Amino acid sequence: MAKESTPKTVLTVLLLALVCSTLVAGTAVGLRDRQEANQRLDEMKNILVAADLYQSGADIEALFATVETRIVRLEDGSFVPPEELAPAEFNQLKAALDPELGRKLPADQDLAGLGRRENYSLVYLVRENGELAKVVLPIRGRGVWSMMFGYVALDRDLNTVAGATFYRHGETPGLGGEIENPRWLAGWQDKKIYDEEGQPALRVIKGEAPAGEEGRHRIDGISAATRTLDGVSDLLQFWFGDHGFKPFLERHRDGIMEEGGSDHGR
Repeated sequence: MAKESTPKTVLTVLLLALVCSTLVAGTAVGLRDRQEANQRLDEMKNILVAADLYQSGADIEALFATVETRIVRLEDGSFVPPEELAPAEFNQLKAALDPELGRKLPADQDLAGLGRRENYSLVYLVRENGELAKVVLPIRGRGVWSMMFGYVALDRDLNTVAGATFYRHGETPGLGGEIENPRWLAGWQDKKIYDEEGQPALRVIKGEAPAGEEGRHRIDGISAATRTLDGVSDLLQFWFGDHGFKPFLERHRDGIMEEGGSDHGR
């Protein structure tokens, strides 16, 4: 074969492409475990931040060991025994796609733009001196460009917001991306999820929320991020409604059982 022949050039390019793709694939497989571990640590950190338990520089896994992780049935809010479904092995997003663990949402129910919803959800219980202090709940919903993932922590009354985080999204930096800004998220504290009739009422509005009782269900807006914030309002409406955590919160408003215990059908 001539040194400068076309077949030789094509063969060289193909061999180079094969070697490069093999290296890239091998690297991706090799790093998958580390990537999944880092993602899990990031989720733990955001749960701790929402619950005001995070300490900069501290061991995240050690801090998270104080948080009790449970699984609840979204249909009725009851706890699932660990021997039936182990929290450490439960992947909530995969469950939504599983025909036995999730279901398709009709359009009139799918306020958050999920498509499908899992039948079970992880919840995180924070106790002080054996008594429930906070509950941290995972939330997600469709924004302008992406699915937005976050956590909302509720005080012991299961209605007052203690903290919130958004940790994964693809919204526009400097606009909708400001949903992860701690200064904006600080404005969620002490807001109320439900109104006097027990309906989810927390919304993000344009401009600043009114002070006092008038603003108890309103969160400050973010300039030029209306569509993203509409998505945030919609996901709050969904996850704290009948098809989200409302059955769980209503069921346990009078008290959540002792650590690691069963609710015995409550």
